[in-house]
Amino acid sequence: MPSPEIILASASPRRADLLAQVGVSFRVVPSGLDENGTTPSDQIADHERQACALARAKAEEVAARLRRGLVIGADTIVVCEGVPYGKPRDPQEARAILLRLAGRTHHVISGVAVVDAATGRFEVAAAVTAVHMRPMDGDEVAAYVATGEPMDKAGAYGIQGRGALLVDRIEGDYSSVVGLPLPTLAVLLHRFGVRV
Repeated sequence: MPSPEIILASASPRRADLLAQVGVSFRVVPSGLDENGTTPSDQIADHERQACALARAKAEEVAARLRRGLVIGADTIVVCEGVPYGKPRDPQEARAILLRLAGRTHHVISGVAVVDAATGRFEVAAAVTAVHMRPMDGDEVAAYVATGEPMDKAGAYGIQGRGALLVDRIEGDYSSVVGLPLPTLAVLLHRFGVRV
């Protein structure tokens, strides 16, 4: 039996790069859903459920347009001391977020969902990674924001780019911090008979 087509329901080049990195053949059909739908909560578990729900909603939105294939949706939320941070709206917000994260530990929660477009069956899970940021001053944060890198990333930094210089260490899955938890995704795809 041939392997089902894999569809990535995200326009994120970082998620596409991660999927390609592990040898998965796929095509991109971006979801039209907003990635910044966050709700206040001080519980990591609530944010896990939220990230999973948004990942599933994105995958289902794309799956509804297709007749077959396995659709991958993902959503990433950064949480520091109970406060969720999505993508910054402007450079000022990016600076404020980074100064809030500086010298603290935050959690990156990446929800991932796989939806079978033919049947509607879905599998969903989340990965949580602790990220320890090093202390930074206002000038250093302003210089990083001026690169433009923070503007399309939850938490206003990209660990796969210049933002790596801001991170002291992580505990957990690096790919989850980038936005697509590969080990978690591999488990979900295996449930559909796809081995990565």
